[in-house]
Amino acid sequence: MYLNRHKATLTFFLLVYIGLLNGQQYAIPFKSPSDCSAEESFDISSLSCVRCGSNQRRSTTGLSCICKTGYQTLTTDTASITCQQCPTDRPAVSKDGFGCIRCPGSVNDEGKCQCPPGNILVERDVNGNLLDEASCEMCNGNSPGLSVPNNSGDRCERCQASFINSSCVCGPPNVLAGGICFPPGSLSTNVNPSVNYDQLKLSVQSAWFFKNLYSSSAACLVFFNLTACQALGNMCVMNMHSFSGVSTDACGLFNTIFRARASFSSTQDISYWRVNLPWLYYGDEPGLATRVLQTDPVPIGFSFRGRNKNTDINLVAAVYNVRGEFLRWEQVGGGNLQLCPQPTTKQAAAFSFGTAYQESCDLSVAELLGTHPEPLFYDVFMDLGGGENRKLLPLPTLVYNQQYNGQFINQEKMKNWYLSRRMFVVDTLSGRERSMSSLPKVIRVASSVKIKFQLVPRTQEGQVFPPLMTVTYRDVAITDINTQTVTTTFAVEYEMDQTEARIKTDTALGVMGGLAVIYSLLKTINWKRRIASPLVNMETMGKFLLFYAGDLANVFFAVTVGSGLYWLIFYKAQQFVSLLLPLPAQEERFATYIGCAFALKAVQFLHKLILQVSTDVFFIDWERPLSKTSRTVQAAGVPKRDPSPVSIWRTYFVANEWNELQTFRKISPTFQIIAVLFFLEVLGFSNLALRDPWPTLERSPEAYTPSYSLMLRYGLAATLWLCIGLLQVIFFTVFHEHFVEDKIRQFVDLCSISNISVLLLSHRCFGYYIHGRSVHGHADTNMEEMNNNLNRESESLCGQRGLLPNTDIQTFQVSLTDRLRSHYDRIREQIGRRNGPSRLIDTSSANQFEQRARGYQTMNHFLGSIIDHAHPDMDYIVKDKLMFERVIGMEFLEPSEKSLFYNDEAHSFSDVLFYGNEATLLIFDTLFFCVVDLGSQSFVLAAVLTCVQQMIFRLIRNTLGRKNLVNKTLVDERFLI
Repeated sequence: MYLNRHKATLTFFLLVYIGLLNGQQYAIPFKSPSDCSAEESFDISSLSCVRCGSNQRRSTTGLSCICKTGYQTLTTDTASITCQQCPTDRPAVSKDGFGCIRCPGSVNDEGKCQCPPGNILVERDVNGNLLDEASCEMCNGNSPGLSVPNNSGDRCERCQASFINSSCVCGPPNVLAGGICFPPGSLSTNVNPSVNYDQLKLSVQSAWFFKNLYSSSAACLVFFNLTACQALGNMCVMNMHSFSGVSTDACGLFNTIFRARASFSSTQDISYWRVNLPWLYYGDEPGLATRVLQTDPVPIGFSFRGRNKNTDINLVAAVYNVRGEFLRWEQVGGGNLQLCPQPTTKQAAAFSFGTAYQESCDLSVAELLGTHPEPLFYDVFMDLGGGENRKLLPLPTLVYNQQYNGQFINQEKMKNWYLSRRMFVVDTLSGRERSMSSLPKVIRVASSVKIKFQLVPRTQEGQVFPPLMTVTYRDVAITDINTQTVTTTFAVEYEMDQTEARIKTDTALGVMGGLAVIYSLLKTINWKRRIASPLVNMETMGKFLLFYAGDLANVFFAVTVGSGLYWLIFYKAQQFVSLLLPLPAQEERFATYIGCAFALKAVQFLHKLILQVSTDVFFIDWERPLSKTSRTVQAAGVPKRDPSPVSIWRTYFVANEWNELQTFRKISPTFQIIAVLFFLEVLGFSNLALRDPWPTLERSPEAYTPSYSLMLRYGLAATLWLCIGLLQVIFFTVFHEHFVEDKIRQFVDLCSISNISVLLLSHRCFGYYIHGRSVHGHADTNMEEMNNNLNRESESLCGQRGLLPNTDIQTFQVSLTDRLRSHYDRIREQIGRRNGPSRLIDTSSANQFEQRARGYQTMNHFLGSIIDHAHPDMDYIVKDKLMFERVIGMEFLEPSEKSLFYNDEAHSFSDVLFYGNEATLLIFDTLFFCVVDLGSQSFVLAAVLTCVQQMIFRLIRNTLGRKNLVNKTLVDERFLI
């Protein structure tokens, strides 16, 4: 029992101990090499400061311990060292630190022997044995030795070839610079080692230029030294290739040597590439840039698909270091010109022809100083292939910051450009002012590197002109390297001459715009006829402008959608490259056209909305009072028949149905938005608008995704919206209206069943008439009689519903005489709007309402008598419209003596509803969706705002249409549900 209790207690403590171990947090103190004292070194294993052993001190790196001055190092079997003091007869320490020796002369601060200038220190014999006493041996600087000590001071080497053959001493009047002896008068020593940073209005006396500018220039000029010429060219490149009136700066010296080599042969048969010199410039002849960039195409073609598919852009670069040494041939890509850290697959997309590439990022100045201590220089070429006869095409370079006599010539027109060749990406060296090991005062970074390909006009084989590389540098003054950043961009663009496309677009706009003027004039003339006004006044001009706004909006819409669809189809489907997308700057005019289309279409839409909510509406009730038998009146003793009032419920019912039809459309706006988003975002149709030639709907997340083309995005979105809308309209008119429900025809049937006709006047003397007079004579009946009437009608046992005998046409366009309209207006004045519920109005208001009610009855009787031809002076005739009249929607005849009723089997009275203006609404929604998307680059946001816009205008149309219906028909608003 006791043993079990003991085991349980032990187990409990073990579990607690294990729990403590599992929950323990480990922390170590932070130490860096600079935190260690002079007697400590930084242990890279334990990341802590460790005290050095006896007679030891910290090394210069701080990462190890070395012996103190006067102590030699003893080799041991462990990682540590031991130090032993040198004996008095050999007080100095050998250079390797493992021996003690006597010195022939003085001892330096480190306790080691040192020799006079021109001597080397000898501490070991030829067999490597340490001598008891070191010796200083003089190097023979005269012939035949011609030697000097090497940099370590332990060996004699032959002096530089530029020295006089009889001696290694560069005596006056010769000039010693950079270890080279130059003869007098070869080049003025008064050189300008300054580097200009024009963005900062600053000039720095560069330590690198101060040390190497003269020696490189003189060695290049006098001794034709290849490395020196390259180094001089690099210093000119670091100075932005800029020429000034100063001939002693880097570019001035290079230009002096360039002119001095005019009599020599050129390199590679290129006149701008002088022998032994780097190729920095193309030349300063006016118009040379145009000839270089737009004369001879590259002798290879690009194709997007097929057996001869070729989309690879092979660029190679000859890489030099700052000292002018050739390092290697290097494939462009993978981070040499692309500073932004990106996966290899994304960086490689920059060199796939047709893919518009652009990557930007912010780089830390501290990181740039660490990764680019010295600049690398690139001469970029395009690899043309050819197997054994491989050819390279030089890429012209445009340095945006380059100056020529104080002018930024490369920021002007192309004819003034001064093309160059060599470039660098990051320069942290030339801005060092005191010494080359000090922190630079300014660094220079290529903030933008852009390679542009221009397509040869009318090519069918994918030929391009030589690509142009444009480099823009940014000067960064160093303040705090840990917080400063630099934005850099690498881009590849593709361009073609858009002049022909622009001319075609403008021509189409001009021709169609002219036709729109004519059509708008015809509309204005027809409008004048419909309002029976012969005068041309400001109202007429305003109406013409409103009509022209709508027609011109259709012109802009047709041209922009056609252009966008053209680019979408032919760019994505081409095999050999013959078409390239417009650049974003070239799409600005296209965006302006879209904006004009939207603004003008909005004006047309609002104009139609105002017309619809101000249309005159009147319901003609054909029902007549029925007599009913009452109780016998005792005074006379004979029965009397009093008429029963006509029910108003039929009118309310028809009015309510008309109110519901006001915003009814041929499409479902909700389905339209969902379907468009489904195709664009779910199925990936939006990828078709990317700036690359691939018509793929799915993109890998690891692949580079280029930016969207405004033209393709608009063409895709507008076409998709229109196609889905048209499919909905076709489905609605062909299937839904024939087999499910046709609300327009149902409303006409309802009018006939209700024995109510509808007169709609959209203009003063023009409108629409729905003949709803019942063929049964009355509609206020019971269910049984109603069913019997409908059965008789279906079995053709009664007359037809048409206005004319033996016809079925119930809908008409009406063109009224001015006399009829004037009479209508006089009666209409008696009908006003009721201000409130009847239970709240006073006696005066009640009398006013009775007056309006009488006016309503008068209007009902008047219009009924007009339909029944009871007024010969205001009679009408029924006729068909001419084919051309129906096509253009106008009337050629003007009613003078009699009004005209045009047979209208198309039910065009829907023109005063949303239903009859589906084309305008569809185009307006399309433009609204596209404009929002182009502004936000988000299809989802565009869909949401389009839905909100539709709801707002539907609410406005319902609200104002309801009020107009109440005002014009005396229908109480409470019955419009």
